[in-house]
Amino acid sequence: MTRYLITGASRGIGRAIAEKLAAADVELLLHGRDTIALAETCKAVKSHCARVVSLIHDLATSEGVSSLISQVGDDALDLLVNNAGIAIVKPFGEITQVEWDQTLGVNVTAPFLLMQHFAPRMPPGASIVNILSIAAKTGFANWSAYCMSKFALEGFSQSAREELRARKIRMINIYPAAAATDIWNAVEGDWPRDKMISAEDVANVVAYAIAQPPEVLIENISLGNLAGSL
Repeated sequence: MTRYLITGASRGIGRAIAEKLAAADVELLLHGRDTIALAETCKAVKSHCARVVSLIHDLATSEGVSSLISQVGDDALDLLVNNAGIAIVKPFGEITQVEWDQTLGVNVTAPFLLMQHFAPRMPPGASIVNILSIAAKTGFANWSAYCMSKFALEGFSQSAREELRARKIRMINIYPAAAATDIWNAVEGDWPRDKMISAEDVANVVAYAIAQPPEVLIENISLGNLAGSL
């Protein structure tokens, strides 16, 4: 049985990935903070996979990450998807220390700690998938904290990838343009959904990348909408 850990699986891209990867020989370890939404995701995939485990932890704190690691246990992972993330959208002069620390905690430190812990236990052919963003390559006004965190994870994962090559563990970075998820409900402004990709589009790309033969590495995948990117 293969074991897949997906963070931020309550809704949006994380839920779509869980639904796409659910299979009879797969144990899905699904993380989220919203108890009700995560329960709905688990219910949706339960009949399609061997086992599903709900992981409710706050990745903004080292204690939350440690609790998640403890619950996952010592059995090796075949896939780690670093998808959980938060976005603080405001002029950089208005960002509070708490918001900055939370962004770093969830978007950078948590993936680092999870990779540091689980990578040594992963078998050859296993994959680590980082759901980054076009914001890992381009800065956008009012998105400075978010862009900072994605740039940081981009740099870390590129370096970690080189260290993991000898053990044949794949580091796959996905760079979606704006995706039509609930995140936009909390962002001021008019954001045309017809120029956004879907969460299912991202999930399809993840499934494709990890389905390649163990010796094949698709390092970076950029994903956008032909109608134009936001």
